[in-house]
Amino acid sequence: MPEREQKTPLPYLDDFLLYIQANNYSKETLYNYERDLKSFELFLVQEMKNVPFSDITKRVIEQYKAYLNSRDRKTADGNVTQKQLKSGSINRALSSLRRYLTFLIDMDHEAPVAPGSIKLLRMERKHPQVSELEELKRLIEAPMKFEKDKVITLRNRAALEALFASGMRISELINLRIRQIDKTGRIFIEGKGKKQRFVYLTERAKKHINNYLKERTDDSPYLFIPKRGINARDKNKHISPNYLQMKIKEY
Repeated sequence: MPEREQKTPLPYLDDFLLYIQANNYSKETLYNYERDLKSFELFLVQEMKNVPFSDITKRVIEQYKAYLNSRDRKTADGNVTQKQLKSGSINRALSSLRRYLTFLIDMDHEAPVAPGSIKLLRMERKHPQVSELEELKRLIEAPMKFEKDKVITLRNRAALEALFASGMRISELINLRIRQIDKTGRIFIEGKGKKQRFVYLTERAKKHINNYLKERTDDSPYLFIPKRGINARDKNKHISPNYLQMKIKEY
């Protein structure tokens, strides 16, 4: 059965947009896909002189990237804009093109380039503001100022160092067992859905954990254990997430 003739440079574009709509994507997402792909269509027609869809190559994609990065590009409705797109906006447009090509392949249609061959722009990493770093430093060092008990001070300082150095969730941190940390500071984590990964401690975090462990005289397998209350006598108990969250707010 012959494929139906396409009226636009991008075949099955209407089918793709219908697919997005049918799969409960938001109206904003649908709008963004349509706008991004209409912009690519305009590029093919006006800038590439009606290049056939089947003749699109990686070189054409690279030219499209340069076009998106230029000040004389046109919007999806054909108006010239002097605004330069940010890297995030360019990557969104490229991601839309990737998703459209993936849809074609999933529907057993031909795609002129592999979706994975469309490389996104490298994003500049934003460095934290000085004020944010100072605030984080004050939080991590707060147990030394507010806690009176030496072991609790060392434990809470070590917990905060580990939490912010590794990027673990609070639930993962409080469930840590001492044996999960190797000599290099690598921690084996089994997260949600039993997904397994490694996280790494900084030298400073390792130092504070070691300082805390030197003061421990118990045989509990857990890294962060209660010091007071009925749970302090149970070696199978660890500090609770509520406790640590409360301390972070308090500090």
